[in-house]
Amino acid sequence: MLAKSTTPNPSTVLGRQLGVELRRLREAAGLTTAQAAEALDCTKGKISRIENGRVAVRLPDLTAMLHAYGAADPELRERLSTLARKANRRRRQGWWNQYGSVLADTYRDYIALEAMAGEIRTFQAQLVPGLLQTPDYIRAVTVASRQWQSADEIEKFVQVRLARQERLVGDSPLRLWAVLSEAVLLQQVGGPQVMQAQLEHLLTSSEHPHVTIQVLPFSRGAHASMFGPYVVLGFPEEAALDVVLADNPTGSIWLERETEVARYQDLFDAARTSALSPMESRTVIRRRAKEHRT
Repeated sequence: MLAKSTTPNPSTVLGRQLGVELRRLREAAGLTTAQAAEALDCTKGKISRIENGRVAVRLPDLTAMLHAYGAADPELRERLSTLARKANRRRRQGWWNQYGSVLADTYRDYIALEAMAGEIRTFQAQLVPGLLQTPDYIRAVTVASRQWQSADEIEKFVQVRLARQERLVGDSPLRLWAVLSEAVLLQQVGGPQVMQAQLEHLLTSSEHPHVTIQVLPFSRGAHASMFGPYVVLGFPEEAALDVVLADNPTGSIWLERETEVARYQDLFDAARTSALSPMESRTVIRRRAKEHRT
């Protein structure tokens, strides 16, 4: 997962939130995107990209838009200006940017969104989710991917994945709900000892109140999620919409349209309903860990 993206980079959550508010103000003023573009002396495409959160909004542009839309309320103008500054800062900053030499754009975009997410729901068909991987498991996956050649690049990628896992600890930990195909427990990533340690780590992680792990056994037969892994990211900001990152045969794709996101939300609900309960899943994981030990 997280290979080359086949769609444009996702908007940041704050940028989308700002765009939604600007669209609401434009529509309340009775202006079309063409009329707004004429007022700002720009293209309709720029207005659309701003409202979709795909480009940064410079403060002079924001001021011009608010003037054109008749938004004179000082508190509203200050709130949107603060939102714009935060969104722009989010685009430029982030610990992951220091690893740009070993991270694809799609992966950096994903980490940026993950850092802001409040909840993640994921289905995995072959691999343990990155947030739950042990260092040795990460290293084995990284070597097998053949995307990084030198030992230094591999170790940097391991560091990135371990840094991501910090989201699972602290005062406001990320809520993670993972449904794993039984194949995840059987795939010999790194050998028996690595797999034993990895599955034991899953058991430990599943004890945290904000982490839910379920296993979808082979005995359930064909299911709608078997065609590939996906991640649904949810955000705590008011009016923020979920975002999906899904795999297809040519890479990873970002999905933000409500109808597309709703489809994956339904897929996940079906997967978790078909999967074993968290308690039953722990029993299966424990049994598989013992099998790797032998």
